[in-house]
Amino acid sequence: MTTPISGGRLRGQTALVTGGSRGIGAAVARSFVAEGAAVAVAHEPTPAMAEAAEQLVAELRAAGGTAVAVPGDLATPDGPGQVVADARAALGPLSTVVANAAASGRSPYHELTVEQWDLVQAVNTRGTWLLAKAARDDLVATGGSIINLTSVMVRTGQPWAVHYTASKAAILGMTRALARELGPHGVRVNAVMPGAIRTENEVELDPDADKVAAEILPLQSLQRRGMAEDLAGAFVFLASPEASFITGQVINVDGGWVMY
Repeated sequence: MTTPISGGRLRGQTALVTGGSRGIGAAVARSFVAEGAAVAVAHEPTPAMAEAAEQLVAELRAAGGTAVAVPGDLATPDGPGQVVADARAALGPLSTVVANAAASGRSPYHELTVEQWDLVQAVNTRGTWLLAKAARDDLVATGGSIINLTSVMVRTGQPWAVHYTASKAAILGMTRALARELGPHGVRVNAVMPGAIRTENEVELDPDADKVAAEILPLQSLQRRGMAEDLAGAFVFLASPEASFITGQVINVDGGWVMY
């Protein structure tokens, strides 16, 4: 459950968190609200994700926070801009954009279809760019920040996910390029690189938790599985005034898997 509001490092901020219904996005939304931010929980426009988002928003409000659910299809050219517009209409100008939502999937590269490739690039790469584009005026006005989601797979080159890995590598380059462009306007752009995190998505792909742990733990320095809550502190830090001189950077949260 969300910690009741008690001041907080993000008081006065207005944040948009995409993919906020569950997993990392939900953990970030909870932590942002606990630190005083008003949060728009953006979610895929499906009944299941809408229900999860509404339940999360009810939880956040019950804890004394300000939160709204915002549906949107980030795979479409107009979806990201509409999500930003709806979040702004509900909460006011945005000061933080967390581009967390992602499409994924597993397949040998030679069996991927063009449709599978294009969906992952549309949501992960184009969607991240369009969110930054739509929120630019708000972020410049508020001196805000963007926090993008990449993946440890960019460093490790995992098989059966070339479309996903390519999209997450593109996000690294985009983060640095946007940091250069937006820095003169006082806007910071950083990224978080999760390792193997036990989220609902992983459970759907690999229900056998013990099998996955046996594969993952030998790769990590810390001998436990990472959970969505383990990432939230990195997002709070990057969104907070404590990170006011940090931009164009990537924070690994992977239990000591990748160390460069």
